[in-house]
Amino acid sequence: MNRRLAGVAAALALVLLAVAAVAATNPAFLITGYDTTTVEAVDGDTGESLATVEARVADGFLKQYVGLSATDDLDAGEGMLFVHGDAAERAYVMRDMAFPIDIVFVDTDGTVTTIHEAAPESGSLTRYEGTGKYVLEVPRGWSERHGVDPGDRLVIDRE
Repeated sequence: MNRRLAGVAAALALVLLAVAAVAATNPAFLITGYDTTTVEAVDGDTGESLATVEARVADGFLKQYVGLSATDDLDAGEGMLFVHGDAAERAYVMRDMAFPIDIVFVDTDGTVTTIHEAAPESGSLTRYEGTGKYVLEVPRGWSERHGVDPGDRLVIDRE
């Protein structure tokens, strides 16, 4: 009887070890889903609406670490919004990314502070730095196509 119990415990331990190994190599397996929100880009001078994006919300460490790396591509009008506790200097990298993106840093009041065009990398990771409480990642060229520049604002629908 004790031998059988020990066997079951050993099998359970192996299963847990296998799950931990898979999660360590690909943390995206631990993410069960994202909330979404609408993000509107607005001209900082005129208030004119420039573009709207439906964004997945990355508001926890694991979702922020994985980011878009578990995504094959973004359609027009899609993005990911990273929500941090406060505005600070931040650096983003293109870890395991399959496609290029714009990285838009946004201050607490919604003002766009910095925009980077970032390409997938095969070697060491480039740090894309900016100041913000929010960071919006959208398909590469989105900012230029819609005329979004530093000084414009993002209106984030977070009820």
